[in-house]
Amino acid sequence: MHVPDGFINAPVSAVTGVVAAGAIAVSLRGARRELDERTAPLAGLVAAFIFAVQMLNFPVAAGTSGHLLGGALAAILVGPFTGVLCVSVVLLMQGILFADGGLTALGVNITDMAIVTTVVSYALFRGLVKVLPRKRRSVTVAAFVAALLSVPAAALAFTFLYAIGGTTDVAISKVATAMIGVHVLIGIGEAAITALTVGAVIAVRPDLVYGARGLQQRLKLRVNGELVDAPTAAAPVAARSSHRTVWITGLVTSLVLAGFVSFYASADPDGLEKVARDKGIDAKAEKHATEDSSPLAGYGVKDISDARVSGGLAGVIGVGVTVVAGTGVFWVLRRRRTADASPASLPEGV
Repeated sequence: MHVPDGFINAPVSAVTGVVAAGAIAVSLRGARRELDERTAPLAGLVAAFIFAVQMLNFPVAAGTSGHLLGGALAAILVGPFTGVLCVSVVLLMQGILFADGGLTALGVNITDMAIVTTVVSYALFRGLVKVLPRKRRSVTVAAFVAALLSVPAAALAFTFLYAIGGTTDVAISKVATAMIGVHVLIGIGEAAITALTVGAVIAVRPDLVYGARGLQQRLKLRVNGELVDAPTAAAPVAARSSHRTVWITGLVTSLVLAGFVSFYASADPDGLEKVARDKGIDAKAEKHATEDSSPLAGYGVKDISDARVSGGLAGVIGVGVTVVAGTGVFWVLRRRRTADASPASLPEGV
């Protein structure tokens, strides 16, 4: 659903740029509350994993493919504010280095793919976990449903933006029907990837899943015939894997997916590309500003003729750059939170 330059006119692109900038500013402040010793190391890895999985287009219909958007996955794993930042980092890397998603359309893409998907999915997720049984399986089920519905929500958001700022004269009803229809199918893939990933992390380190916090019941002990809460130290540790093990496993998985598995991804156009081609939305699409200058444009390394090596190396570089950029951002935010909470920063007498 990466929108290229030329689909949406300049005024609407500018407005979405302001919206995106405002949302990122709010998310930077909100993420400082979410990033702790558990989420901070994971956040940069989540961004890199989303980058890697977005390279794995999967077929959804005749001549159409889809890929992960990642808003739901990021929001559930590391929190909604941090999730917006994770997806935004991915979109920024893709737009600058890989010529994927227009630079003037960056505000559109962040609004659609980072903000809408994260807000919609996390709101649905929180509502579901409140009514479902307090079990780990409920978190996975809620993640599946939230991710599934976040994709057509993003398609609806694009349709709205196109209705007020589209550069071609195409009936909006046709755009809406085609976009929502194909992205419901893509949402199934999004939901499966999200649920499997969240379920895998919960199985190893449930304490690392931001959306699952507060759902585990305290261990009860019977004392003099009455049930009382056990001390925290007496509660069983659900998983003993260290942060380092989880982080290394996630990074290796991301590198394998981007560097090797991506070669076997579907070559069919994704949902937006297919709708744009069929309905004529792409009539005024513009060439990406870095298409000729970036050595990684098109997810391949220029001057390497072997497609497998070129694409795999580009994927590995993308994962590396994204994890470094994401980790840097979240490390700074974590340091800011620590500094704000230090005794020296507290008012006198506190």
